[in-house]
Amino acid sequence: MPTTTDPGTGIMRHVRLTFICVSVVTNALFAGGIFIFPLFSPALALHLKLTQPQLTTIVLAGMMGQYPFAALVGKVIDQYGPWSCSLVSAVLFSTGFGLFSSEIAKTPDNITQPSLTSFRNLTFFFFLAGLGTVFSLFSSLFAASKTFPNYLGIASGASMALFGLSPLFLSVLASNFFTDPVTGLNVTRFLKFHAMVSGCVHLVGAITLRRLPLVSEHNERCIYDPEQTAEPDERSALLPVKPPNDVEVLIVPVNEHGSLVDLLRDRNFWTLFFVALVVLGSCEMVLSNIGTIVLSLPPALSPSGTNVVDILSTDSVTSTQVRVLSLSNTISRLLVGPVADFVSPIVSYLPNGDRQYPRKHRVSRIAFLVGSTILLAGTYFWMEVGIRSQTAVWALSVGAGISYGVTFTILPSLVSSIWGLSNVGRNFGIITYAPFIGTPFFSYLYAFVSAGHTETDQGSVCKGVECWQLTFWIGFAGALVALCGSGMLWRQWKGKV
Repeated sequence: MPTTTDPGTGIMRHVRLTFICVSVVTNALFAGGIFIFPLFSPALALHLKLTQPQLTTIVLAGMMGQYPFAALVGKVIDQYGPWSCSLVSAVLFSTGFGLFSSEIAKTPDNITQPSLTSFRNLTFFFFLAGLGTVFSLFSSLFAASKTFPNYLGIASGASMALFGLSPLFLSVLASNFFTDPVTGLNVTRFLKFHAMVSGCVHLVGAITLRRLPLVSEHNERCIYDPEQTAEPDERSALLPVKPPNDVEVLIVPVNEHGSLVDLLRDRNFWTLFFVALVVLGSCEMVLSNIGTIVLSLPPALSPSGTNVVDILSTDSVTSTQVRVLSLSNTISRLLVGPVADFVSPIVSYLPNGDRQYPRKHRVSRIAFLVGSTILLAGTYFWMEVGIRSQTAVWALSVGAGISYGVTFTILPSLVSSIWGLSNVGRNFGIITYAPFIGTPFFSYLYAFVSAGHTETDQGSVCKGVECWQLTFWIGFAGALVALCGSGMLWRQWKGKV
């Protein structure tokens, strides 16, 4: 009989589980530093005299830094575990944000022209921070998923929801502790703080995010860990555990050890890849450009027919839309995970190693993917025909935020259910190349369309629906094609997810 100090049972197991959960939460909350770039971009423009194209290049370097090495990060997860990614992100965050802060601090206040060297340095440092973001996200996401494999929807949804809350959490810290009512945000102090704290948080994660031992008590539920294999003993089950009487069980083959070539030959994989490209790419375009979308529209009209500029400034409308995007994204992630686990239970792992799917699914998980594409198509169509003032942009913020959150939450469980857990990090990493392609495509489409309709007397800001009309028509068409692809996957994977 094992004692309570056995790492697989009793007090020690609960202690380790607590430390893992705390590290998952803190890693996720401190992972979104690149998404609060709008907080300090005005200071960069004033202090370093950077132009808008240069600011855009810096923020895109951080956004794109998340994706190029996603498959490699996934392979690191598969090979070594989440702790290794937490360690790497600690180094990248401390280096990236720390050097970014130092570059700003050493720039004289009396410069009149932007320094090309500073611009290049800031771009590279922000790229490092973006690379640290994907290591951090994967560390928290797969630590949660591997610790709670029977609740993948809740685990992935909760960790991604916390990641979605990270910009809001960090902006609250910046506003309350690093902002002066007169001079505004002290960018260098805040970035130094973020470099130190995020580095320490992820360093602790490198210690705590180790694999959780299997439960060794024969009368306790076994928690499956794909990184471990248990040798049979006198208590091992010779036959699969009989499922509940009200659940029909069917053995469904899962390609646990499929090669990369096999994955890339799967047409269903590329269909899922395209759906993710359209949905995530176009949503990230909205996330990055919501401010200029608001600026392109006139303020709301009062009952007397006059603009209500004094009542609701453009700046407050923009910040409101950012909050609406963040909250809708986060809430959808929190809700979809548990709901998906309830209505679409995923593969169950029996003590003898068999994998079984309960057949009484209420609905396929692909239904969530279909729903997000329908919502996105409807949102873009309404953007074209119904949004004509700044305050009406909330519909775009809600629709894009929910579609983004639902899709990102459901993808890990789809990937693991169809292609197995052995290479789930690698496979999910490849899927994340979809927004790496889709985000710059939709972002530059928006930028070029907007630039083509900017009048010289308007400055650098485009005014009117023409600034984004073509962009959202193309997004609407892409969402319809993605909807067809989701429907095909629903038919192909019937009974599997």
